[in-house]
Amino acid sequence: MGYLFTSESVSEGHPDKICDRISDTVLDLFLEHEPEARVGCETLATTNRIVLAGEVRASEENLPKIIDQIEGRVRAAVKEIGYEQEKFHHAHFEFQNYLHEQSVDIAQGVDADNLSGKDEGAGDQGLMFGYACRETEALMPAALHYSHAILKELARLRKSDPDTILGPDAKSQLTLRYDDQDRIAGVEKIVLSTQHLPGVTEAEIRQLVTPLIADILPDGWMVGDADFLVNPTGKFEIGGPDGDAGLTGRKIIVDTYGGAAPHGGGAFSGKDPTKVDRSAAYAARWLAKNVVAAGLADKCTIQLAYAIGVAEPVSLLVKTHGTGRLKDAELQGRLTELVSLTPRAIRNSLQLNQPIFVPTSAYGHFGREAGEAGPGSFSWEALDLAKKLA
Repeated sequence: MGYLFTSESVSEGHPDKICDRISDTVLDLFLEHEPEARVGCETLATTNRIVLAGEVRASEENLPKIIDQIEGRVRAAVKEIGYEQEKFHHAHFEFQNYLHEQSVDIAQGVDADNLSGKDEGAGDQGLMFGYACRETEALMPAALHYSHAILKELARLRKSDPDTILGPDAKSQLTLRYDDQDRIAGVEKIVLSTQHLPGVTEAEIRQLVTPLIADILPDGWMVGDADFLVNPTGKFEIGGPDGDAGLTGRKIIVDTYGGAAPHGGGAFSGKDPTKVDRSAAYAARWLAKNVVAAGLADKCTIQLAYAIGVAEPVSLLVKTHGTGRLKDAELQGRLTELVSLTPRAIRNSLQLNQPIFVPTSAYGHFGREAGEAGPGSFSWEALDLAKKLA
């Protein structure tokens, strides 16, 4: 019989993604000054207002310098996204910073103690998932992969044209048909909603974006007009935080696997790598991707779980969904022998104590090229374990 499956993406100008970008901007600023800094930054964006809240830790020497730079970095990030609208403008929005010192109760669980021999513990309890499959060259689910690609190209087009009719806020969605063997049989529907200048028609937007999307999708995947829905409400002139409030961490399925795999529940942006919500999710993707790249499975899901203050994970699960060349338990044993999954080991293996996180804040944390945004970026996408596993 087959089935349909849908994933969506949102642009860097979506209100929630603006907040992810700002939270990761603050994180990268701290890490520039102090690689061991602790950051848990949350952002709220609404009409001409941005508010920061959360917890941070840095040395007495560096903290005042960092705090003085935050507002300028935040405004620069909003400008780079492209917001110069009357009710949300990078130069005019009201800015409030309520970041405060990290709780000592949390810090004592995370910090290492050389006298007692205690290793660095996880920054919180929780469960994290990683996933990889053979649907795309990036070893990512296809519906999400191409939804991201459409919006990345739309943003490039918008920023390269000084007379663009497009605004920064946009969403894409792809519905794929699968046969009863879990193989992609084609595209059922494409949905694109994009902010635009006043007076621009749906037909004008459709004419602009149709060839762009057709070039991105594999041959034969582009649908006809009846199955390509463009701005279905009729117009999308009011967008960004003026149209809807944004919050950090509200697009976690967009950030990961588009619903094709489980999500542990924790958001990523604004969190330093002692927080396993982020670092262990990256490690799980790293392992799952290398399992598939090594030819040991066509699909792989990995779950990790931690207790706050404890270094070793409380559990590791490997599932290959009936596609594995080895038994899942044997594969799990190989991974355990190959890598350490303590928070410190993950940070060291993936070189996460660097200001590399702003590029993750839009178009997905996974399915990217290792190093695509500079040295050390997307290190969890590297295939350095594949040969060892094979």
